Amino acid sequence: MLEKTMRMNYLYDFYQMLLTDKQRSYMSLYYLDDYSLGEIAEEYEVSRQAVYDNIKRTEAMLEEYEVKLGLLKKFQKRQAFMNQLKERADEEMLKIIKAIEELE
Repeated sequence: MLEKTMRMNYLYDFYQMLLTDKQRSYMSLYYLDDYSLGEIAEEYEVSRQAVYDNIKRTEAMLEEYEVKLGLLKKFQKRQAFMNQLKERADEEMLKIIKAIEELE
């Protein structure tokens, strides 16, 4: 479950601007603020099932965006390359790597 939550948080970070306001709000409350389906339903005066359906559709959309655009995959590759560089780098290179990371 933690792995799925982390994945959804990353996908949300990358693709949130492609979502509607309601989708962003539900996903943010559910994944970032740890609200339950019932709490979100109460806040928006809808059923728990409506919240659940919206979140599931939004998750599927985020996964579809990732298949088409691959931003998370590219990010993970860059992170892996940066980790390899850190392992092999001398002190001067580590300063450059740190500067690059601060740009992200």
